[in-house]
Amino acid sequence: MMNDILNQEVTLSRRPTADRYQPLNNNALISKGITHLLEIKDSDIRLLSLHQCRRAVDNAIHIGGAFSSTIPMVSLFYGGIIEVNVEEPTAPGQDMFVLSKGHAVATLASIYADLGYFDKSVLENSRSISSILNGHPGPLLPGVHVATGPMGQGMGVAQGFAIAGQKSPRFDVYAVTGDGELQEGSIWETVMYAGYKRLENLCVMVDNNGGQLDIINTLHFPYHGLGVSFASFGWRVIEVDATKYHTVYSALHEFKYGQRDGRPTVIICKSTKGHGGFSDYMNNHKVSITDELLDQEAGLQQQQRAAREKEFCAFFNALSAEEKHADVASTLTRHASDIGFTIEFGKKDAIRVTPVAATVKTRKAPERDKQISYNAQALPRLEKGKSFGAHKVIESAMKVFAKDERIVSVDSDLASTSGLQAGVGFVDKARALNVGVAEANMMLIGEAFGILGANTWISTFCPFYDWKVLRRIAVGHQERLEVIAEKGWLSEGHGIDLTMVATAADLETQSNGATHMGNDDALLLNETAFVKIINVSCPQQLLGVLKWIAAGNKGIIYMRILRAAANVIYDADFEFEFGKAYQIKTSETAEAHIVTSGRGVYEALGAADALEAKGIAVNVIDMPSVDEQTILDLYRSGKPIFIAEQNNGFLWTNFRKVLFANERSIDTKNLIPINTTDNGKLHYIHSGTYTELAAHYGLDAVKLSERVLTTLKK
Repeated sequence: MMNDILNQEVTLSRRPTADRYQPLNNNALISKGITHLLEIKDSDIRLLSLHQCRRAVDNAIHIGGAFSSTIPMVSLFYGGIIEVNVEEPTAPGQDMFVLSKGHAVATLASIYADLGYFDKSVLENSRSISSILNGHPGPLLPGVHVATGPMGQGMGVAQGFAIAGQKSPRFDVYAVTGDGELQEGSIWETVMYAGYKRLENLCVMVDNNGGQLDIINTLHFPYHGLGVSFASFGWRVIEVDATKYHTVYSALHEFKYGQRDGRPTVIICKSTKGHGGFSDYMNNHKVSITDELLDQEAGLQQQQRAAREKEFCAFFNALSAEEKHADVASTLTRHASDIGFTIEFGKKDAIRVTPVAATVKTRKAPERDKQISYNAQALPRLEKGKSFGAHKVIESAMKVFAKDERIVSVDSDLASTSGLQAGVGFVDKARALNVGVAEANMMLIGEAFGILGANTWISTFCPFYDWKVLRRIAVGHQERLEVIAEKGWLSEGHGIDLTMVATAADLETQSNGATHMGNDDALLLNETAFVKIINVSCPQQLLGVLKWIAAGNKGIIYMRILRAAANVIYDADFEFEFGKAYQIKTSETAEAHIVTSGRGVYEALGAADALEAKGIAVNVIDMPSVDEQTILDLYRSGKPIFIAEQNNGFLWTNFRKVLFANERSIDTKNLIPINTTDNGKLHYIHSGTYTELAAHYGLDAVKLSERVLTTLKK
């Protein structure tokens, strides 16, 4: 009988008339009609999600979160709320969307395929090694800007977008998060800062479905006044029944078109896990679903669509019968067309709402020129032999670089050690942010600006960077590079340019205690893909690194800088090249090599002078970034190599990697590591002056020269 409805005009024994809608004005009628259309689209999106499950490599789907977030996401994308440019997803000025709760990727993929970001064939064979549709979203998918977990991080990136969206061209930002994800601490760093920044262009929808992975029908710990928590940080709170379209749509409409008062908006969407599914099996977190159950569920979804279609047609026909509602009917016809529907008519009345076959609309993004424009003559001039603080060099350089509006900086209550805020803020304080003691949030805001094409700089002490956040940022950067290399929807210049200024490196923190010591950070991040580590020594070298980064397209940089002032040892024409070492003391009669970086360069030069006074020549090599060819050349020279580092052995670790990868056999007698490990055992450094610490670990000029001399005499 249901199929018969689709093949004949709608004839009702009690046909509704326009009189039924007399109390409603035209805007209310339009809203009601759009709600009907959203319900029909809901069925189509759920059917696509079920299709994904059927054709996935593991026949699985995060069904609970995907279904409970369908009403909020369909309302957003098909309710005339979000303004996106499907043809050019990277074009400036359009609204931005972040799916922070990445478990709802199936719903996102269904919507994006329907909108034309990519072909529906992408929904086939998802999660396989050959698919760009994974278990969580990322930039492999056209139109997706952020790789997300959920790990409480996407919301912070959305906040960063919203900060950018407050300047012309202005735009709004939407994010979907989950109540389980709200247990992540980084979420609340974002909530606090977004309220403080009065990001009235930010709208976060919380999928408050009351379940998690381990417990699908309750949270590990329930929220007592979730709305009150947001409100206490300066947010406008709207709580809605998210099992109904009209409530969610109304809340979004209020955000988009209502009067704003400076507060970011959170819409708490109360629902249940798997809402919208018929079988209670859909209430689970992630499941594999049999074909039999998929057939049953899809059949019921199709029947529900037919009923919703019939209801809309009856509503539409009643309006069309009255001349005074002609504008309403016309508006609904246009809206149906805008969201991919055609209203089909019989002899007179509307009889069905037919999906228009989706076509791929997204075009390849235009290339981005990432090179910062600046007056090189205005950069600081650093006289050889004179002393400069790294933060002052950065401040002076940023006063020049920041005249290009693509320079953005974010500090976390340590701006005095980086020079970023003083430098960038001198030009434009709106691009010199400080998030307070919230390093994760700092990194997320930095990622957001990097995604938008900025050359972004963030800063804190070496040990304070969040590895989990960095890893996810690097995942997104990798996906971007893969898409660019494979000539996908992104083109050259759409990687993330994000420089982490890591202050107080090596022994520079001195007496602040073990929690602040930066002796293990480089070694830890050495295992993070797509992170380029640079350990800066001389102020002139630092300036060279800054200019190199300003050239653009350098990716994710972890730049370790000295805290105390240091003398200039490089000439004014120094040019930095990543992956290159620099011989700063050379002798044809050298009996050994000292390889080092950072503050260790000065100690090595002092040791070389002391040895020279005793008639022993040594070469000193400054290796700010790993130079594989120099490592091989030094090893093949047959002379002793002292790898002296004021950390746990970043260069020594890479020496081993390079030699094992390139040499058939390795003679270790000429490889002498001197670092802050205790005979190779890792530990944390407590406190002491720089002089005490360098001497304790055998890394000052005196102890280093003694070690070289003793070794050569053996």
